[in-house]
Amino acid sequence: MSRIKDCFTALEAAGRKALIPYITAGDPAPDVTLPLMHDLVAAGADIIELGIPFSDPMADGPVIQLAMERALAHHVSLEQVLDMVRRFREDDDKTPVVLMGYLNPVERMGYAAFAAAAADAGVDGILTVDLPPEEAQDVLPVFKALGLDSIFLLSPTTTKERARLICEQASGYVYYVSLKGVTGSSALNVTEVANRLDMLRTVTDLPIGVGFGIRDGESAAAVAKVADGVVVGSVLVNQIADHADEPEQARKGIAAIISSMRSAMDQ
Repeated sequence: MSRIKDCFTALEAAGRKALIPYITAGDPAPDVTLPLMHDLVAAGADIIELGIPFSDPMADGPVIQLAMERALAHHVSLEQVLDMVRRFREDDDKTPVVLMGYLNPVERMGYAAFAAAAADAGVDGILTVDLPPEEAQDVLPVFKALGLDSIFLLSPTTTKERARLICEQASGYVYYVSLKGVTGSSALNVTEVANRLDMLRTVTDLPIGVGFGIRDGESAAAVAKVADGVVVGSVLVNQIADHADEPEQARKGIAAIISSMRSAMDQ
């Protein structure tokens, strides 16, 4: 089994839900990412989503757009991101790592070369925001052959028929975007999320992670009651933005947020 499947299986056996934080690799500086990844795990994260810096992050709001800009100011490349994962694996061979980003850097490297490098570095899953399943037929077999899970997005406007198509192509887990908008939006309605997840569970047995609009322990706990995983990003990236020149303070703030969410979700 993959690390991702192992993780969800162990959590289910323990009656717990996955806490999945997102950070942008190289934000606020390349040397902060590795210790921050370890901080996240120590604070209670189960899976890490690591963003690949990209100049046109169309699904992201201003918070993560600015994080991408901070990383790109340091010329953080896809190769460097893979090296960060490789170094993370020197001390942590258990926590799944999912690379989240856009197709252009992957396509530029080449699907086969990227998949081989990602698998060698210890990456477990790939979430490519702008790669729909209809255009992924040449990509998915390459990822699958090297044990990389392909994670797809589902939204409030995804029809049941399309959700079935997407889930048939996915592995590891699927990521349900809880609202219409970009990352950083805040209009989270847990009742609506629960109703949508009920529908999605009729078309897939994969774990369902829910993201967008989760900002504190209360919202994380509410989502954890209806989802298999809670994805949190912008509130963490905001900590980095607020302390971009004080990375130690940013790390402490992020660890405190994740710890409070973990406690709230486990109560």
